[in-house]
Amino acid sequence: MPRVDPYRTFRFRVEIDGVGQAGFSECTFADTSTEAIEYREGNEIPTVRKLSGLTKYGNITLKWGITDSMDLYKWRKQIIDTGAQDARKNMAIILIDEAGKDKARWNVVEAWPVKYDPTDFNAKNNDIGIETLEIAHEGFTRVS
Repeated sequence: MPRVDPYRTFRFRVEIDGVGQAGFSECTFADTSTEAIEYREGNEIPTVRKLSGLTKYGNITLKWGITDSMDLYKWRKQIIDTGAQDARKNMAIILIDEAGKDKARWNVVEAWPVKYDPTDFNAKNNDIGIETLEIAHEGFTRVS
């Protein structure tokens, strides 16, 4: 049986409904957790049952080099001006192998930007300007 190596994380694509942003340099995918609730009835032996509680999803952070594109900023501005109700979007984060084929996909639902951080400026260096967007959502599913 041939050896199967794990995929590397440097090739990925982010798709956001209606956003034409070309590429991202970093995507920090947050974790998911389900709270364990301890429960015990009075007549049970002195051990505790663990019941499942609320499931929580951490925020996703996207970073990209600043360009002329203002799509992501406009999405954030929409939240500031009118709230998240009509601005939620579905997203997908896709891992790509070294041959350029899609290998893993996570679909993210009801996403909306909660924080935007523009680039810092410094006349003493020649670094690329990086913008950052933090996105809240209501869950993700790995579909492939």
